[in-house]
Amino acid sequence: MEPINVKKVLEDQFKFSEFRPGQENVIENALHGMDTLAILPTGSGKSLCYQLPSLILPGLTIVVSPLISLMIDQVKQVKAKGMKRVAALHSFLSPQQKRKISGNLRKLDLLYISPEMLQMPKMKSLLKRETISLFVVDEAHCISQWGHEFRTDYLKLHQVISDLGEPPVLALSATATPEVQEDILFQLGRTEACKLIYPMDKPNIQLSVARIENDQEKRSFLIDFLSRQKAPSMIYFSSRQMAEKVSLELKANSLGRIAFYHGGMDPVDRQLVQQQFMNNELDIVCCTSAFGMGIDKPDIRIVIHYHLPPRIESFIQEIGRAGRDGEECTSLLLYAPGDERLPQMFIQSELPSHEQIDAFLRFCYTNKKTPAYEDCIHLELSESQYNFLIANAGDKDFSLQATVRETADKLKERQLLRTEQKQNHLIHMMEVINTPGCRRKDLYRHFQEGFQTPHQKCCDHCHPEIFQVTYESVKERQGLPLWEERLYNIFHARSSYGQ
Repeated sequence: MEPINVKKVLEDQFKFSEFRPGQENVIENALHGMDTLAILPTGSGKSLCYQLPSLILPGLTIVVSPLISLMIDQVKQVKAKGMKRVAALHSFLSPQQKRKISGNLRKLDLLYISPEMLQMPKMKSLLKRETISLFVVDEAHCISQWGHEFRTDYLKLHQVISDLGEPPVLALSATATPEVQEDILFQLGRTEACKLIYPMDKPNIQLSVARIENDQEKRSFLIDFLSRQKAPSMIYFSSRQMAEKVSLELKANSLGRIAFYHGGMDPVDRQLVQQQFMNNELDIVCCTSAFGMGIDKPDIRIVIHYHLPPRIESFIQEIGRAGRDGEECTSLLLYAPGDERLPQMFIQSELPSHEQIDAFLRFCYTNKKTPAYEDCIHLELSESQYNFLIANAGDKDFSLQATVRETADKLKERQLLRTEQKQNHLIHMMEVINTPGCRRKDLYRHFQEGFQTPHQKCCDHCHPEIFQVTYESVKERQGLPLWEERLYNIFHARSSYGQ
């Protein structure tokens, strides 16, 4: 391949004059066919690290993406930059649309797809006929965070990579401890990959934890805090019901244009809320973790956690959605005694008990096969518990009692290990809550040595006055009719949007 002036491509195609920290090194690795794990902070432009190479490399770049909303937004963004040879395959498409994309893979530079769709035999067969120049796993922490229980097809990506002729692999994430980094590379079969790990902290974020006595006081504190703000805000909940309830209460207090968002909503309604928030038609979104990875809105000033996050990685990912424009922003976590009980309950519901493991394997032995989920209703397994059992039991000959005993021991050992890992994540989160010192130092110590000097205030321990922060929208355009605001968004898109 002749030398390529990547900066010229950056300027001509993406209209940026300089790379952000880390981007150029990751892109050079991709262009030279090196397997790479890249950790860059939220909002640092990870998508450019594969979008730019896809324009230069021959053949097709595959991007494994975890969320449909994320795929849809990314396709819109790259097409707005003039990249037309791009598509996403997902369940929102009609059969006709899927056939059209599948039949024109050779005309694409970039294909977004879910790990589940990559397991479909027809899709595998079609992709095997193509030259795959780069295999990208976006939000690669999902392999470790979701792959073991929720979405076990993430653990099969190594086989997909093998079936496609071992193309170079690029795994991208904003947060991953050294332990998670190793798990990502192990599951992808790329333990020798080059690691490009950059500081995960964002110096424009102010960190604060408000210790509150009970749930009623939480809502009062929240209403008082938000009454002083006039800027885009997100509030994270662990409960769908509470997201809806607080949303209604905030509306009743006339705190702006407010909506809720969670995985139990109709997909069209979810997409509508997301687009309204992106288009400045909503001020506050009360949401669960389902709302996040597709949110590339540069001017979010405040991210609030109403409930305790189960792990530090999730917390850092979510607060990183604030201040993508580099301006001052705030993370506020509301903590009441006993809040850790909710994530503890989730841990128990995500993994099967030893009794459920024994009952599952007795069912396998009696029926001489691994059951479908529908066959396990009487075992009262959640979907994640069932996925865990299937992923770790595998396809075995369950006609032998010895096989059942051996598998039971293996599953129980694995269950104990995963429980311990999840408990440790929660313990680390509680250490951030209870630290007597700098929260920033305690938050990032599991990921890196030290942190960047904060641009404004550091945390509520270093700067107790942090709770008095107030925000106005960076671009106040009040009074514009809705159609004028949309026109403004079209013709005045921020240069950093989607990089």
